[in-house]
Amino acid sequence: MAGKSKSAQGKTARSKSAAKSGTAKRGNGAAASGLAAIVLAAGKGTRMRSARAKVLHELLGRPLVAYPVGLARELGASPVVAVLGHQLEAVEAVLGARFGEGGVTVVEQAEQRGTGHAVRLAMPALDDFDGIVLVLYGDCPLLRRQTLQELVGTARRYRCLAIVTSTPANPTGYGRILRDSRGHVTGVVEEKDATPEERALTEVNAGIYAAPAAFLRTATAGLATRNAQGEYYLTDIVAAAANSIGVTTVDADASDVAGINDREQLAEAEATMRARINRHWMTHATLRDPGSIVIEPDVAIDVDAEIGRNVTLRGRTRVGHGARIEDGSILVDTEVGAHAHIKPYTLCEEATIGAGAIVGPFARVRPGSDVGADAHVGNFVELKKTVLGRGSKANHLTYLGDAVVGEQVNIGAGTITCNYNGYEKRQTVIDDGAFIGSDSQLVAPVHVGRRAVVAAGATITEDVPDGALAIGRIPTTHKPGYADAVAARYSEKKASAKSASASKKS
Repeated sequence: MAGKSKSAQGKTARSKSAAKSGTAKRGNGAAASGLAAIVLAAGKGTRMRSARAKVLHELLGRPLVAYPVGLARELGASPVVAVLGHQLEAVEAVLGARFGEGGVTVVEQAEQRGTGHAVRLAMPALDDFDGIVLVLYGDCPLLRRQTLQELVGTARRYRCLAIVTSTPANPTGYGRILRDSRGHVTGVVEEKDATPEERALTEVNAGIYAAPAAFLRTATAGLATRNAQGEYYLTDIVAAAANSIGVTTVDADASDVAGINDREQLAEAEATMRARINRHWMTHATLRDPGSIVIEPDVAIDVDAEIGRNVTLRGRTRVGHGARIEDGSILVDTEVGAHAHIKPYTLCEEATIGAGAIVGPFARVRPGSDVGADAHVGNFVELKKTVLGRGSKANHLTYLGDAVVGEQVNIGAGTITCNYNGYEKRQTVIDDGAFIGSDSQLVAPVHVGRRAVVAAGATITEDVPDGALAIGRIPTTHKPGYADAVAARYSEKKASAKSASASKKS
């Protein structure tokens, strides 16, 4: 949980590097606007026991840190400031690749001295910002947009500090919310600093805040290290707000604000996210076995689509109206047209499948391939960087690489486009209406003309004109009596061996 005693959890408090002032790498500027965000993601994540920084571990295809950053950007936060420390360059590269250059402002926390210290380092990147600032964490992927909308709206409406609280079944390890006799929040006490009576409290701090930028600057500048951890607790700003601008709470389910600290929690969070996503798509699409289906967050599924058992839809895959994806198929960054049919155990990567097309079973459509409307790609067929035109068919045991195939073309079983000569890839072009016989090899670069026919078993090394028949076979030679002669020869050998064996026994 994001609020699980930030200092005790070691949020941004893992590194042993030398002390350094925060260095801001300015991204999209800190011009005054309505909302900004700070995402704390400097910690190592020791309990992950990994060579990778914790926030780089993936949940449904996204690194953990991408979830809070993406959520902040969806809410219109600008700038979004990421406080990084452990493996800063690697985390910054991931953020840059996902959100673009300047999409995130990076601040370095070289020595992690607590969450309050991290926010203090981030504030100079917001030096001319006077709106509301969100404080989020890089390892909290399950936080809901609705929660943050309510949090920001509360902070903006009352110009107060708004904090997210929760009541988990087991509050052990979390900072407790302190309230006075009237129910007003007076502060937060971390568990290590709490009295037995305070530890008995069940309402906990989720560690997610929204506050006016001016208050956050002043409050973090005044933080001290008078606590059991010797760190700058961000939770101390709650007492400061209680004595000045006031504190308002927004309640959230404990699972929504849970932080990821180890691989077991990562798996649990992924299961929760999968269930959420699948429930969403089942409002208008059929999922045959939701528990076995994996749909990543950037996937889109249209009305009346059907998703079979053990299907995985990754990246920016799009499934069109009425399309059917059968059992065991994996689609990555693939667009599937309306009423297309992906048969079982098909792999498509960075491809386009046209409306009404049929692909599989056991087919592979590799990056750069475009299967046209009503085209067929059958069992054990592989396409690589190939265009297969409308209504064309390659129904079995075929490899088409670096090819442009026109409309209504038939590709026979066992056909291969020989696209690589050991040094470079070359293209094969097959025009509309051509017929390629079974077990043919088309040695690129080669062009088969419109309505041309390639005879079965041919090896084509030269262009075939429109409407022509290309035969590339060695002439057949017949040897009369061959079968009887071979049978007699082997019969004589067998009789001779039997005779020799009998002589030895005697």
